Amino acid sequence: MSNHPSPAFRLLAVASAALALTACSTVRFDASALTGQQVAADKIGLPTSGATVTKVEAVTAADPAKGPQPPAALRADVSIAPVDPAAPAIKMALILPQEWNGKVVMLGGGGYNGTLPNLFSYPAAPASQGPYPLLSQGYAVFASDSGHQAGPAGSRDGSFGMNDEAVANFSGAALKKVSDVGDALITRFYGKKPSKRYFIGGSTGGREALAVAQKWPREWDGIVAWYPAWNAASLDLQFGRISRAFAQPGAYPSLAQRKLLRQAAIAQCDALDGVADGLISNVPACNAQFDPAKAQFEGKPLRCASGGNEGDQCLSDAMIAALKVYDSEIRFGAKLGSGETQYPGFNIWGTELGEEGTSPLQPTVNLLAMNTTPPASPAPLTAPYWAVFWDQWVRHFVTRDPAFNSLTLDPQNPGPWAERINQLTQLQDINNTDLTAFNKHGGKVLMAHGAADALVSTRATEQYFDGVINKMGRQVVRQFVRYYEVPGYGHAVSTTFNANWDSLAALDHWSTTGKPPENPVVTDASGVPGRTRPLCEYPFWPRYKGTGDVNKAESFMCWME
Repeated sequence: MSNHPSPAFRLLAVASAALALTACSTVRFDASALTGQQVAADKIGLPTSGATVTKVEAVTAADPAKGPQPPAALRADVSIAPVDPAAPAIKMALILPQEWNGKVVMLGGGGYNGTLPNLFSYPAAPASQGPYPLLSQGYAVFASDSGHQAGPAGSRDGSFGMNDEAVANFSGAALKKVSDVGDALITRFYGKKPSKRYFIGGSTGGREALAVAQKWPREWDGIVAWYPAWNAASLDLQFGRISRAFAQPGAYPSLAQRKLLRQAAIAQCDALDGVADGLISNVPACNAQFDPAKAQFEGKPLRCASGGNEGDQCLSDAMIAALKVYDSEIRFGAKLGSGETQYPGFNIWGTELGEEGTSPLQPTVNLLAMNTTPPASPAPLTAPYWAVFWDQWVRHFVTRDPAFNSLTLDPQNPGPWAERINQLTQLQDINNTDLTAFNKHGGKVLMAHGAADALVSTRATEQYFDGVINKMGRQVVRQFVRYYEVPGYGHAVSTTFNANWDSLAALDHWSTTGKPPENPVVTDASGVPGRTRPLCEYPFWPRYKGTGDVNKAESFMCWME
C-alpha cells in the first residue's frame, strides 16, 4: 500500500486552515494589558511564591534584513518565584499573536534545560513553513527553562542538581507550574480559555510531553513526543556505562574511524530494505547481522589486523569492545526505585556518531553524539554529550560533590549511592505507562523517533510503546496513539535524513476531527533535500517496492518481516 496524503486529506487540511483563520480571535494589541500582571501562588497547582510578568515587548525578527517579519504578536517574560529562597526561579515566556486561533502550544526543553526553547517552532517542523510556523498558524505559545538558568555548558549544565526544588522542577514539577501560569495569563489577555491545549517536545521535551499526559491528563488535548527520554535517570546510568567503556585506554575512535564504521555498516545493511539509497531502513536486520569485528569495507577488514590502533583505516579491539557496549543494554544489579531493571542499547551501526563533514549541520550532529575528545571527569565540553551528561549528574545530582570522579561510580552496582539513585529514578523516570485517563479525556498521542539516534535509544521508545500496549491493549491504544520511526534520522538533527513532518497539523486534525493521521509522509531536508519516505508505524519500516523513484514515498511500502 502506498503511503502518502490522499487528495481528500489535503483538501480537508486546506479547508481546516481557512476555517481556523476566520475563527481567529483579534485582540486590541496593548502591552499594558500584560505588564506587571501577577498570578497568585494559590492559583498555581504546585507550591510556588507566585508569578510576575517582568517584561512585555512586540515580537520582531532577529535580523529584519535577513528574513521575513513575524506576524503581529507580543512576548511576555514571566518569573515564577520558588518556595525555597535558595532555589532559582522558573523563567518562562509567552508568545501571544494578535490573530489567535483559540489554541495554545506548550513547548518542551532539551537536555538539562536551563534556557528557553525556540518559541516560534517545534521539532521537525517543515522548513517550508518558514521561521515562525507556530505564529503563522495563530497559536499562543509558552515554554520555560524548567526552573534554573544554565551556564556556558547550556543544556549539559547539571549544576542546579545541588538544590532539591530545582531538581523537582526539572523532573516535572515545573510543567504544572508553568502550565497554570500560562493558562491564567492567556485567559486574561484574550478574555476566554483556550479551546485546545497541546504539548510538543523532543528528548527531555519528549519526556515532558509524556509526563503531562500521564500526570495531568484532563488538562491536555494532545501531545507530540519526539525521541522522548522518558526514563531519564535510567538513561543516565547507561550513559555512565558507555562513558566508562570509551574512557578505557585506546577505546575512543577518531572522527575518521567513526565515519569508516558508518560506511561499513551502510555497505552491509543498506540494501536490506530492497534498495541501496544511503539509508538503513531495516534496522532490526542490520543489528542482528552487523559485527564490526568481522565486517569489511571496500575489501578490507574493519578490524585492525594487530588488534591495536593502526590508524584511521581500521578499528582496534578496544574500540570494537566499547562500541559493543554502546550497542547493548545495561542491566542493573537491583531493580531501581522507578521499577526499571535495564536500559537498552543504541542503534549505532550506520548511525552518525560524529565525523568530519561539510554540512552546516555537522557540528551539531557531532556535539549530540561522540564529539571530539574521550570521556573524563570533570568532563570537558568537547567530550561526548552523554559523557558530560553523566558526569554532571553524578557530581551534582547523585553525590552532590563537585570534585567527585564520576568514572569511579559503577552504574550497575553503585554501592553507597544506590539509595540516592533510586530516589532520582522515582523523580525523573516515567514509571507508569497507563494512559487510560488521558484517553478518556479524548487526548491524542503522536510519538516519533529517528532510528539512528545516538543520544536517546530508539529501542527505549519501543519499550515505552510496548508498555502502553501491555497495560491497555492494542485495540484501545490504536484509538489514540501513533508511534513512528524515521530511518536515518538522528537525535534532533541529521546530515543523512533530516526529518521534516508537520506533527502539529496532524495532531490538531486528529484532535478536532477525530480522524487519525492517514498515510503520513516525512521529508528529508539535508541528505537528499526534498526526498520523501512513508512515515511507518512501529514495528513497520519503509521497504522499496522494486520500481519507481527511490526519492519518493510512493515507491515504498510499510513492511515488517
